[in-house]
Amino acid sequence: MDATGNYNASLTVDRLFAWHAALFPTGRIGMQRITVGGWRNESRGTMQVVSGPVGSEKIHYEAPAYDRLEVEMNRFIRWFNTGAEMDLIIKSALAHLWFITIHPFDDGNGRIGRAISDMLLARSEKSAQRFYSMSSQIQRERNTYYNVLETCQQGTLDITSWMVWFLGCLKRAIESSEDTLAAILIKARFWESHAGESFNERQRSIVNRLLNGFEGKLTSSKWSKIEKCSQDTALRDINNLIERKILTKSGAGGRSTSYTLR
Repeated sequence: MDATGNYNASLTVDRLFAWHAALFPTGRIGMQRITVGGWRNESRGTMQVVSGPVGSEKIHYEAPAYDRLEVEMNRFIRWFNTGAEMDLIIKSALAHLWFITIHPFDDGNGRIGRAISDMLLARSEKSAQRFYSMSSQIQRERNTYYNVLETCQQGTLDITSWMVWFLGCLKRAIESSEDTLAAILIKARFWESHAGESFNERQRSIVNRLLNGFEGKLTSSKWSKIEKCSQDTALRDINNLIERKILTKSGAGGRSTSYTLR
């Protein structure tokens, strides 16, 4: 919220430390104490990203040593605040990779890296209002995210594959938000068109479920189970909505009869 709400404010060491402290208010990851609101130090040893069982670990990445962090982060922050003009979406992609590669904190680097990306995307749009979430999309695609990170961090300085993936991920985040917004607008328009009409609590509950994408077919027996009412009550609720041209029948009749929104 601070990153996007105050997107035009400078990125500073104190600001990054405040974000980090907010992520780890207890100063621990589980039972393990970590450095909070400060760069990682010698107490944690070499910072490596590893996977696999103990004794057969695979090292995906080894970050710069702790004694280089102040210099590297000052360089990064100076570039972030006063760097050469470039498209801010491209800068968002580059900033994320650069920050994650420095890996300055004991933990939380991914989350803060995503906040840094969102901050530059908000700058590019000159708006603190977020209609899509790059952070959520990266989380959904995290396996591919880790793979492309590893490829770029262990290869040459050519990061084309990272830039292509990041821009594709941004496109998918926007498309995903469009689907979500479309569903919200359909729901809003439905209730607007029926403003002032009477719905009991059971009817309102089921109609909202249908607008949210009810899984399977809605039958009178499902209605009675969901709303914890008798079958007769469910049928009265349903018939009332059919008469008002809100629900329509489908199916062959009898127990197989199901109902959908018109």
